[in-house]
Formats: sequence, C-alpha cells, structure tokens
Amino acid sequence: MTAVAQADSRGPERTRQRLLDEACRLFALHSFAGTSLQMIADTLGVTKAAIYHHFKTRDEILTAVIQPAIDELRAVIAVAQAQRTAAARADAMLSGMVDLTVRHRALIGMIGMDAGVTNALQSHPDIVELIQRPAELMRLDGSPGAEINATIALAGIATAASSPVLQHHDQDVLRDLMLAAGRRVLGLRTRRAAS
Repeated sequence: MTAVAQADSRGPERTRQRLLDEACRLFALHSFAGTSLQMIADTLGVTKAAIYHHFKTRDEILTAVIQPAIDELRAVIAVAQAQRTAAARADAMLSGMVDLTVRHRALIGMIGMDAGVTNALQSHPDIVELIQRPAELMRLDGSPGAEINATIALAGIATAASSPVLQHHDQDVLRDLMLAAGRRVLGLRTRRAAS
C-alpha cells in the first residue's frame, strides 16, 4: 500500500477522533445538553452533514466519547472481581478507579457532574449497570454505612480529579493522595510505601 493510500485510509479515523475530542471539550465547556451538533461542526469548520457521516445523534457521540473509559472500567471490574476477599476486591476496585479517573480526568468529571450525560446514559442500561458496579465492589459488607462510604469515595475521586482547583497537581501525586483518601473513607488499611 502506498503512503498516499495509507494516509487516505486513516483520514476518516483521524476526522472521527478530532470530532470526538472536540465534542468532549464542548460537552465539558457547555454541558452535554448545551452542545449541539451544529456547534461541534462549527468548531471543527465542517458542515453538519460531515458530522452525520460519522454520528447521527449527540447520544451516539457521547457513547463513542466514553467508550474507551467504559472498556477500561470493564477490565478494572474483572480484576477486582477476581480478588478473594471483600477488602481485596474493594482495594483493587478503588485502585483501578483512581487510575482510570486520573487518566480520564475531564471525562469522569463530565460523567459524574453533568445531568444531561446522566439522562442520556439512561438509554444504555448496560452502561448504567457497569457504572454502578464499582460501588458494589467497594462495599466491605452489606451495611448502609459501607454503601455510603463507597459512594462518597467514588464521588470524591471524580470530583477531585476534575476540580479546576486541583489541576496543578502532578498525576502521580493526585493518584497517591486520592488512593489514600479513598482507603480512609472505605476503612481499608493504608499500604506502606516500599523502601
């Protein structure tokens, strides 16, 4: 295959990714409900028809925007479920969620804080069920207190990662501090650093 043919075959993928990146930026800036397909097209300098070539609705764009994080979440859940004890499952789920959240800071904040995103995702029961699974795996027992602690830990992680006040922190520092705070909220033992 010639270099020109390779470039042409990757063109639609690059265009699609640019569209998704810009949509995510606009969703974060204006909210999901406040972002139209026309706004996305205008920002990219393309026609609305060009957007329709890739996606028919904003909901389809949203689903594509969150898909990489959803795929990672499935893997994190599988690792947590494989642990033998409730504490090990909770710790693995917490660690995985912190890592995922740090990698997808803006996206996780958008999913957790934008009511329009929450409403749009209701039409995807498989995604809703998947998003609820971490809280279930982070409960150390069936008590209401454990459920509340898991919910607070997850909400705190999402809020901290997407907070403009904390954007200056290095990812490793943010990760370590969020993990320590999550362990305290859940009542898990804090791991000592290797010397």
